[in-house]
Amino acid sequence: MIALDEAQAATIREHGLRTYPEECCGALLGRFVDGLAVVELAWPIVNVRPDTRRRRFLVDPRDYLTVEREAARRGLEVLGFYHSHPDHPALPSEFDRQHAWPNLHYVIVEVDAGVPREITSWLLSEDRSIMREERILPARRTA
Repeated sequence: MIALDEAQAATIREHGLRTYPEECCGALLGRFVDGLAVVELAWPIVNVRPDTRRRRFLVDPRDYLTVEREAARRGLEVLGFYHSHPDHPALPSEFDRQHAWPNLHYVIVEVDAGVPREITSWLLSEDRSIMREERILPARRTA
């Protein structure tokens, strides 16, 4: 399960709105508390994919390194990533599954005709065969 407070959900929705009709992407920084992934910061990242940004995103390795360093500086971990699905449901695509990593959380926001809507979260199975939806709980503050 993942815990996401309204401020972090608002950051994700706003990022999806701002980049529409292209996909947005970002990192989820936080802590594990009693087995629950608690998101403390949704960190927007620029989608650097040179083509098909309406249906795909790409994180520059330098941006990922910046995220890792910022997480360490704050005493947090990279829990996973978020991205938007412009004019598509907040369900992982086959491409999403193929490029996901086990043990990371993948939050997807649907942006329908420019309006951010449903947010879902997904985990890749250990054998990489399926992404399973997980419950999103209100965040508990850990610090």
